[in-house]
Amino acid sequence: MRVWKVFSVLAFSVFLGVSTVEAYEEISVENGGTLSGVVTLEGKVPRPKGYNLVTLPDPVFCGRISTGTGWRLLQPFKVDANGGFKDVVIVLTDIKKGKTFEYTPPRIEAVDCKFNPYIVVVRNRDKVEVVNMDPVLHDIQAYETSKFGARVLFNLPLPMSKKIKKKQLLKNVTVKNREGKPITHPIKMRKGRNVFVMQCGFHAYMESWGLAVDNPYYVLSSQDGQYSITDIPPGTYKAMAWHPMLSQEFDVTIEAGKATTLDIKFDAPRGRLYANEIEENPRFGLELLGDVTIDPIVERQVP
Repeated sequence: MRVWKVFSVLAFSVFLGVSTVEAYEEISVENGGTLSGVVTLEGKVPRPKGYNLVTLPDPVFCGRISTGTGWRLLQPFKVDANGGFKDVVIVLTDIKKGKTFEYTPPRIEAVDCKFNPYIVVVRNRDKVEVVNMDPVLHDIQAYETSKFGARVLFNLPLPMSKKIKKKQLLKNVTVKNREGKPITHPIKMRKGRNVFVMQCGFHAYMESWGLAVDNPYYVLSSQDGQYSITDIPPGTYKAMAWHPMLSQEFDVTIEAGKATTLDIKFDAPRGRLYANEIEENPRFGLELLGDVTIDPIVERQVP
C-alpha cells in the first residue's frame, strides 16, 4: 500500500492552523479499510519543563509531585524505551463521509496539581468536562491558538469538593470523594483553527492540550506508539500526526477491506524548547520557605 509523505515540520502548536473538514456525512461503511502503524521519536528525548515551586501558590501541596529540590517538572514527550511515542493524535483531516461519529465529552481531571490527560481530542463545537480533585483552588483558562493568534474559549474557577481535607493528602492518605462539581463547556473553534490549550491561572505547570476534529477518524497513539483507525471508506485522504510541539502530514490511500500501514517517525527537537527549565542556582531557593519543607510523597521526579 503506497503512502506518500508530504511534509514534516517542527513547530509549536501556536503556528499550526490545519483545518479539518467542516461538513461530515454519516453513512453505512461496508468493507472499509484500516490505517495503522507505530509512532516513534528518534533521538534524545527533550528535557522537561521546570517550574520553581517557591514562586508559585501551594508549593507544599503541589510539591507532593516534585524533584525534592523545590522544582516541579512537566514532560510533554512520553516515549518508551524503544522510542514508542505516546499520545500523538492521528486524524484524517479531509474525509467527508463515513462511520457514525459517536462521541463522549472527554473528562480532564485536575489531580495532584496536574491536568490529566495531557492531550485530548474534542469534537468541534461539543463539550469538554473539567473537574477539580484537589483541596486547592484551580482557575482554568482555555484558549484556541494558531498562527492567527489566541482567543479565549473560557476562563472559570474550578470548584473544590467540600469533603476533601488537605491534611490527609499531605500525609499521603487515600481519600475518597475528591471530586468537586464538574464544569462542562463547549469548544467552539473559529474557521481555520483546531488547537486549544488549557492552563491553570495559579499553577503554571498545569497544562493540557486539545485538538478539535469534525469526524470520527482519529486516534491517540498508545503507550508503545501503536495506533489503528478502522472502517475507513476506500479513497485517498490526508492524514495528520499531531503533538503540541510536532506535526506531520501525509497522503494515504485506503482500499476496501485492506490494511494500510503508516509508520510515523519524528526527529526529536534539539536545543532549549521552553522558557521554563530547571536552574542549578535559582534566585528563589527553598530557604525562602523557612522551616517549611516540600516533600514529594506522591512522586519524586527525575530531571
